[in-house]
Amino acid sequence: MSNVKTTKEVKTMGANEVPQRQGNGSSVSLADAFGNRGAVVLTPKSEEEIAEILQKANQEGKSVSVEAGGSKRGYGGTKEHYDYTLSMAEYKGVVEHKVGDMTVTVRAGTTISELQDFLQEHNQMISIHPNWPDQATIGGVIAANESGPKRLKYGSARDLVIGLRVVYPDGKIIRTGAKVVKNVAGYDMNKLFVGAMGTLGVITEVTMKLRPTPKYESLVQVSAPEEKLLDLKELAVSIQDSIIEPVSLELLNPTLSKKMMNREAYTLLIAFEDVEKSCRYQEEWVYKHIPKGADVEVIHQQEARNFWQTFKDLAPSSLVEPASGATRAVVKIGSKNMDVYEIMKEALDIDAPVRIEAHGGLGHGISYYILSGSEQEVISAIRHLRKAAEEKKGYAIVKHLPYHLRNQVDVWGKKTSYFFLFEGIKRTIDPKNTLNHQRFIGGI
Repeated sequence: MSNVKTTKEVKTMGANEVPQRQGNGSSVSLADAFGNRGAVVLTPKSEEEIAEILQKANQEGKSVSVEAGGSKRGYGGTKEHYDYTLSMAEYKGVVEHKVGDMTVTVRAGTTISELQDFLQEHNQMISIHPNWPDQATIGGVIAANESGPKRLKYGSARDLVIGLRVVYPDGKIIRTGAKVVKNVAGYDMNKLFVGAMGTLGVITEVTMKLRPTPKYESLVQVSAPEEKLLDLKELAVSIQDSIIEPVSLELLNPTLSKKMMNREAYTLLIAFEDVEKSCRYQEEWVYKHIPKGADVEVIHQQEARNFWQTFKDLAPSSLVEPASGATRAVVKIGSKNMDVYEIMKEALDIDAPVRIEAHGGLGHGISYYILSGSEQEVISAIRHLRKAAEEKKGYAIVKHLPYHLRNQVDVWGKKTSYFFLFEGIKRTIDPKNTLNHQRFIGGI
């Protein structure tokens, strides 16, 4: 593995170095707490080096985990140790930017903030807004199919990818999709790798569709007490039946609303991004349909941007020590869009005295629950939320949890009826389980 930087311990990885915490009477790094790490860290700087590493590991029967920023180390995985960690942290940078075509090709180790800053110079952006953009990389975001609170209008990462370069576990390099937006040739291979948690190949380059930076943005915050929660639901229905087009229709529970806006009430976040005249028109439409007894506040431009920046850093990261010392978890729930309201009410019935900060999209049905408490309180709350989601024909997966607790609760939930397809694809592409083994659903 020529010219590849090697580091013997994860906890001395430089950019990924993390603070220490006390656990069971001894000093334990956050890297140890979340697992998904290799005894040796390899930091390639070229695609050829990545292919060489994987080919050699595959031939020798070695296991490899993949990361860049490391912010998702607590997401999935029932295998604590690997032989190697393949760090993409130094494989970064924009490869090609076609301003007129509004596409960009970027290396996987580039952080979201670095990419957005580059595109901002051309009044363009990638329309995904994941947590911790200063640490999260485009490769990790694509591998996990992240999106953000503006998914209602802009879609998830899967919707924006038009092409990938991927290194298979045996070192073979392939290209999927194309570098043009209109591509209708055959099966969309991109979707095989987006959201696969790095179990099928190492994404090295991503080509994505871009959008122009909005000329104006505003955020309408509509707050109401619990007895008026049904009115907020009806407002959300009215918005979706209307001609207005919000980028976000996010419902916050009182705990999160109190933290963000000092209002202990359910709050509906209705965001607009367009030219100023359009945003103002849509704000006026909302004003005319506000439920009686609800409180309304509208913020614009930089104040709205600051709000969303704070919002992105709400969820815990495996790189950041919790200030309280409590166990923290993130549960992602997928349901019918209006069941977000019902499941959020169900969370009030959790017996354990766990703190819950929740928000959910009343347009797309994706919700996030940030849990904080003792270990057993958090585990109990996860099980309660999963039961509530499954009763509504939805699902619940755990996006963040320390390693030893991930072995107490199935982070992915029940296997689907088509799970055998996942197994077959993994077995075909990675028969030796070289890459990110046990990181994905069902221990794949």
